[in-house]
Amino acid sequence: MAENQPNKIVSPEDQATQQTGQQVRLRIDERTMTTTYANAFRTNGTAEEVMLDFGVNLVNPSQQQEGGSPEIVFQVNNRVIMNYFSAKRLALTLGQLIHRHEEQFGTLELDVSKRQK
Repeated sequence: MAENQPNKIVSPEDQATQQTGQQVRLRIDERTMTTTYANAFRTNGTAEEVMLDFGVNLVNPSQQQEGGSPEIVFQVNNRVIMNYFSAKRLALTLGQLIHRHEEQFGTLELDVSKRQK
């Protein structure tokens, strides 16, 4: 269903309906949820699972003070492990979300040297 509607973000309720073929009521419990900021990620995978590590890139000031070359430390804060089916749904949903954002606010340029200042 979602493949024919590229601008539609699939909600958890829609996913449940697509998976079972029947209407399913989904209740979301956020009582134990935590929020973490990440400006960096790392991916890895096995035959069955995808691993996503999220964290923060930190500049190591001691390297610069000692006259060495600058060093960035990737501080991993969270790891999410999911199967490939969930990972694909996540990838499609993120693509749709970014597409909507770019339609509203303009293209997100990944090359820092090409960004307008």
